[in-house]
Amino acid sequence: MADALMLESTGPDGEPRTVRLSSPDKVVWPGVGDDARGEAITKADLAAYLKAVAGPMLRGLADRPVTLQRVRGGIEGEEFYSKNPPKGVPEWSRTTMCTYPSGRSHPQLVVDDEATLLWTAQMGTVTWHPWPVRSADNDHPDEVRIDLDPQPGRDFADVVEAARGLREVMQEAGLRPYVKTTGSRGVHVFAAIEPRLEFLEVRHAVIGLARELERRMPELVTTAWWKEERGERVFVDFNQATRDRTLAAAWSPRILPGAPVSVPMTWEQLGEWGPADLTVHTVPEWLAEHGDAWADLHEDPGTIDGAYALWEAQVADGLGELNFPPDHPKMPGEPPRVQPSKKVAEHWDEDGRRVEGAPKQR
Repeated sequence: MADALMLESTGPDGEPRTVRLSSPDKVVWPGVGDDARGEAITKADLAAYLKAVAGPMLRGLADRPVTLQRVRGGIEGEEFYSKNPPKGVPEWSRTTMCTYPSGRSHPQLVVDDEATLLWTAQMGTVTWHPWPVRSADNDHPDEVRIDLDPQPGRDFADVVEAARGLREVMQEAGLRPYVKTTGSRGVHVFAAIEPRLEFLEVRHAVIGLARELERRMPELVTTAWWKEERGERVFVDFNQATRDRTLAAAWSPRILPGAPVSVPMTWEQLGEWGPADLTVHTVPEWLAEHGDAWADLHEDPGTIDGAYALWEAQVADGLGELNFPPDHPKMPGEPPRVQPSKKVAEHWDEDGRRVEGAPKQR
C-alpha cells in the first residue's frame, strides 16, 4: 500500500490547507470493461476527480447540511450514511444544526470548500447528499427537487420524455427548471425558489406539479407511492421534497459499477448522453468542454406559489394527501400505510382511518 498523499488545497477562508489522504492506491470502484474508461478508480483518482470538479460541485454543496454516503472497502464493501459529522472534522470546517422528522436535532457537516470536500473523501465518502436548505435556515427549502424514477419496462428515453413534460408544467407554474442525470437510470429536475415555505408546504407544491404531469401523461407517468400500483411508468418521487430526504449532489459520483456521475446539463443536451457515458473517468473532460449548465441556478429564484396553487386546486377537486416515507410520523390526512394488495377494505373508513376495533395489518 502506497504512503499517504498530502493534498494541497484551500479552506473556506481561501487560506492554504493540507489534507492527508491515506491508502491512496486503495480501489474504490473496481474496473469494468476492457478499455481505459473502465479502469479501476482508486482513492487518489477520486481525490483528483474532486479537485477537477470542485468549483461547480461546491456551488451545490456550500452553505448546506450534507449527508455523506460512505463505504468501507470500496463500493463492494460496507455502505452507510453519515448524518452526524465523522470524527476528526478539520478545525476549518463547520457544522449546522438540523431537525429531523422524529423531532430530534443534531449537527451535520457543511462542505463549503475544497479542503473539506477532499477530507470527506479521505473518510470514505463517495456520494454527497446536500439538503435543499441553507445553513442559517434549515426549515425553509430554497430548491424544488423532483426525482423521475423509471420503473421496470421503461428506459432512459422514457425518462427524458417525462422530464420534458415536467419542464413545461414547472414553467407554466412560474418556475425555471434545471435538469441533471442521476448517475443511475433516472433524471433530477431542480428549480431555485424563495425560501418562504416550510418542507410540508413545498412537498404539497411538488405533489401539485407531479399530479398535473400525471394528468397530462397518464400512460407514461405515475404518482403511485406503492410499487405494485406503478406499472411500467415513470414514478415522480414527490417525497424527495420531504424533510431529511436528499438527492445526490450535482457532479457527485454514485455507488454503482463504473463510477457514474450525476451531471447537470442543458435541456438541449439531455438525452444525448446515457448514464454510463458520464463517469469519474470522463466527466472532467466533459466539464472542460461544456461548462456547468447550473452555474446560474440561484441567480433568479422563482416563487412556489403557482405550484402550490395546483395543490390547492387538486384538494378542492377531492384529491388529498399522499403517503409519507415510512420513517416519518403518521401525518394528518395521510392514506393508510398498508400495501394495497394487503389492505382489508372493511377495516378502513372512507377517509382512510382505521375502523375502531379493526386488527392491525402487517
